[in-house]
Amino acid sequence: MTVLPTALDVNSPDYRAHREAMLAKLAELEAEHAKALAGGGPKYVERHRKRGKLLARERIELLLDPDTPFLELSPLAAWGSDYTVGASLVTGIGVVEGVECLITANDPTVRGGASNPWSLKKALRANDIALANRLPCISLVESGGADLPSQKEIFIPGGAIFRDLTRLSAAGIPTVAVVFGNSTAGGAYVPGMSDHVIMVKERAKVFLGGPPLVKMATGEESDDESLGGAEMHARVSGLADYFAVDERDALRQARRVVARLNHRKAHPDPPFAEEPKYDNGELLGIVPGDLKVPFDPREVIARIVDGSDFDEFKPLYGTSLVTGWAALHGYPVGILANAQGVLFSAESQKAAQFIQLANQRDIPLLFLHNTTGYMVGREYEQGGIIKHGAMMINAVSNSRVPHLSVLMGASYGAGHYGMCGRAYDPRFLFAWPSAKSAVMGPQQLAGVLSIVARQSAAAKGHPYDDEADAALRAMVEQQIESESLPMFLSGRLYDDGVIDPRDTRTVLGLCLSAIHTAPFEGARGGFGVFRM
Repeated sequence: MTVLPTALDVNSPDYRAHREAMLAKLAELEAEHAKALAGGGPKYVERHRKRGKLLARERIELLLDPDTPFLELSPLAAWGSDYTVGASLVTGIGVVEGVECLITANDPTVRGGASNPWSLKKALRANDIALANRLPCISLVESGGADLPSQKEIFIPGGAIFRDLTRLSAAGIPTVAVVFGNSTAGGAYVPGMSDHVIMVKERAKVFLGGPPLVKMATGEESDDESLGGAEMHARVSGLADYFAVDERDALRQARRVVARLNHRKAHPDPPFAEEPKYDNGELLGIVPGDLKVPFDPREVIARIVDGSDFDEFKPLYGTSLVTGWAALHGYPVGILANAQGVLFSAESQKAAQFIQLANQRDIPLLFLHNTTGYMVGREYEQGGIIKHGAMMINAVSNSRVPHLSVLMGASYGAGHYGMCGRAYDPRFLFAWPSAKSAVMGPQQLAGVLSIVARQSAAAKGHPYDDEADAALRAMVEQQIESESLPMFLSGRLYDDGVIDPRDTRTVLGLCLSAIHTAPFEGARGGFGVFRM
């Protein structure tokens, strides 16, 4: 075995300072996650309970196999917006009757589970994950449909929810809807387009138009039960495949549906995996609070891969990018990790070759981000940094093996693209609380604007206001700093969640297991033209 050595001194002042900074960020993250867990707040939670109903996460817990993990996705959706953190929807991956499933659950304590623009983005992201990884979808439904004040942002793109359900079914990926309460108007199409439908007695209400709308449209007098009650749909319309006497019975029946799916993984589960040689708690002190200070990503790799065993590829060439082979929870992975932040021509060419090798061997790729981007300057431009950076981006873009990305530190500029940022469709992308991502660093961006403004004033023969320039730079730096933070980006679903560094191995293991539900094969060619 090629076990990675460690030079980490957990007793050094630097390590302790980095650890304290990370713990402070984790405390902030926990406070924001608590907002998502609180849903609509105590008043609406109590009202929901008085109706004899379970909360969204309680429904998920009863659905899952006992003592199995639930990988919640996008928990900070809508952070920093006018909507409740979490976007009135819980999504994630869990095991039901031994089958890994993509689960979505409306949170009816938040405006009756109504969907806002961020709920829609979160649901569509969940559908993308289900389709890419062939995960059966279970929808735990209780929603009043679209949040009407925001309909202009929901109605047009919202039809993609129903399109996705039909595409999943057409691809042979099972879809199950369990209806606990309202599923009205457009929301009625969620059970209408699912393969299997379970409705709860005297609770489920599924109709295109409720009694008031029917009265206005046709003059007909009606009631909820005759229009769309569970018993009516079970006995008359046939929309309900299963009739449940209460919520727990509905979840029991959902488990039985999954047990009978005969859904099989494309790849067998791996053998027993050896734990890393080093304590994962030490991951808290590796990333400096100041991202301008480099750190060795091998210290991270040593604490997440099986047995801390890592075979480095081209260790003496392009040394600011670490590449190599390992296993994670028994699954083979190729790892690309930024070492000194900047990507040069050598690193770009090394990455392109490594990505091609992974595709030849059908090995998933893990990208560990800490990059300020591709190197700039006359020497590097003349040396071909554009074409070499383009070579790396070309390889990432056309690679067909699954990609995983974790933003540990900086992820700026085109380096974010080359390291498989969100626009390059990694199967999963997570961030540490220490991460930052933007077109460039705040000081650099503010400085560029200042230089351009100064040159413009000089060209026009105008005096330059240095005091106004300092104020502008400070304002821009503050704006870019706030917009590059992980909670801001996670709120916009630019990642699948901000995670505790200590959970990285577990999270990646769950993702790799989900990835191996679907067949995949690397690209054997078709990378486009590499400019040499």
